[in-house]
Amino acid sequence: MSEISGNAVKPPVLTVSANPALDLSVAVDRLTPGALHRAESVELTAAGKGVNMARVLSALGHPVCVTGFLGSDNDSPFIDAFAEMGVEDAFVRLPGATRINTKLSEADGRVSDINAPGLSVDADAWQRLIATIEARLTTPALRPAAVMIGGSQPPGVGASALAELITRIKANGVPVWVDTSGEALKAAVKAGADAVKPNLEELAEWADRDIATDADVQRAALELYAAGVGDVLISAGADGVTWLGPHGLWQSLPPAVRVANTVCAGDTLFAAMLHGVLCEAPVEQALRFATALSAEAVRHTGVGRADASDFSDLLSDTRVRRLNDVEARGVLA
Repeated sequence: MSEISGNAVKPPVLTVSANPALDLSVAVDRLTPGALHRAESVELTAAGKGVNMARVLSALGHPVCVTGFLGSDNDSPFIDAFAEMGVEDAFVRLPGATRINTKLSEADGRVSDINAPGLSVDADAWQRLIATIEARLTTPALRPAAVMIGGSQPPGVGASALAELITRIKANGVPVWVDTSGEALKAAVKAGADAVKPNLEELAEWADRDIATDADVQRAALELYAAGVGDVLISAGADGVTWLGPHGLWQSLPPAVRVANTVCAGDTLFAAMLHGVLCEAPVEQALRFATALSAEAVRHTGVGRADASDFSDLLSDTRVRRLNDVEARGVLA
């Protein structure tokens, strides 16, 4: 169970997956291009960043609604997953099949992704999704405390459409947390996303320069913050997490664990951070919890589990420190 806010009622969250996928996870000892491989395990899972984040938040006690686009031809795995998760399904159905992404994981923890493009979404379908979201934002009984948007944009929907969605959500007074990359990340920052979570590669692309040291990470985080992002989370795998916000600049280092699959680690981290923020946990406690839960996730396929038998040990072994007391707005002016 979460150590944050105990058994108190948790704030509701809406997650958005515009381009979800069925994840086909295949484990092999070692991947050799061009060779025949015998899979050690095969698992097909309803996924996508918004769906994964919903799994985390629901398990931590938040009422969750999920939305985005699903193909009506193969939505059964998602329907089953949503029922198992205990979340509300508000996905817009489109003709066709939801894409299947293949994740090839090796014994040393390396994962190779083969991602399909996804269903094509036209302007009418995009407006249906916006209408679905705005209906929830303007209905008191359905209004979420925050919206999480995760993943890539589907074919037919550009970064400007994501910016429009963020703007319209914020116009209703609801914070928006966004986990995406490339042009979509740039658009999200310009649109005023309340939180973003780039990894080092995504951060380097946003900053248009190499990110090689802690100083590079912190400088880019300050630039994102100065651009108007309220909470900047930068994930660097085993090298930890940098968190910059109104509370200052913080860093966490995860416990040493055996890495089996890193696919859901970032989604776990971001959702767990929102959990801590919504529950008004102290900064150190929120960052420690999210980092430990992300570390738990890499030990297996799927999101992190706060009910793991040794989770208290992972918490204890997670190091958190405050790097400065500077109010970052204006530092780069």
